[in-house]
Amino acid sequence: MNARNEQSKGLTSRHFKQFNWIGLWTLYLKEVRRFMKVWTQTVIAPMFTTLLFMAVFSLALGGSSRAPEGVTFVSFLAPGLLMMAVMQNAFANTLSSILIAKVQGNIVDVLMPPLSPGELTFAYVMGGISRGVVCGMSVFLAFFLWPGIEVTIAHWWAFLYFLVSGAAMLSLAGTLAGIWAEKFDHGAAITNFVIVPLTLLSGTFYSIDRLPETVQQISFFNPFFYLIDGFRYSLIDRIDGDLMFGVWFTLGLNVTLWVLVYKIFKSGYKLKP
Repeated sequence: MNARNEQSKGLTSRHFKQFNWIGLWTLYLKEVRRFMKVWTQTVIAPMFTTLLFMAVFSLALGGSSRAPEGVTFVSFLAPGLLMMAVMQNAFANTLSSILIAKVQGNIVDVLMPPLSPGELTFAYVMGGISRGVVCGMSVFLAFFLWPGIEVTIAHWWAFLYFLVSGAAMLSLAGTLAGIWAEKFDHGAAITNFVIVPLTLLSGTFYSIDRLPETVQQISFFNPFFYLIDGFRYSLIDRIDGDLMFGVWFTLGLNVTLWVLVYKIFKSGYKLKP
């Protein structure tokens, strides 16, 4: 009887001291393999869409006349489009992963293993970051073939920070959206009415110096502005806002979102029956 009790206790207890590295790595690989299995849809398609944006704005709209002083329009546009691809795909990865698991009823496969809320948060966010960075690097390489774009990295620390920070922020936001959403329409609504407008109105296609002062002040409340502005600084050494404020603002927002996702996983909100 004692042996049976000990065996039963062993099945329900967590035999990991501080971190379940095996479970964490397994969930992370699941997230990466999920989007790499359909790489034409998750990597090539976003790259193609980004190049279409570049073609439309630089060719059809005569973008050369809109270039900021001392910078060609395509060189100004490229960092914003690259960061936009990173953010949108990082958001889509965590949103779709959690929402599909909920709709199909297999979210229990993630909740039942001995994974802590912190491990769940880390694995999902790293999966989103991985997809965002892979998409961003595919766009970055494609820009080498685009005439007129000077693909150089002026500040490596800013390049790495804003690339990872942007992907992490949208991965966390996608996790929250996936947990909240109950059907695909909810996920599409968040994407279309929150993520896309914030991205397009963040200075991706224009310099906020040309906006009225009131509109400029509104732009400073958009976190996507600091991500795109900082990333543009890393490539072409040009910035519209306050660089260090952008660093601390995005860092604080990422920490806040991380804590919120952790607490929601811990509570089981809209995940556990």
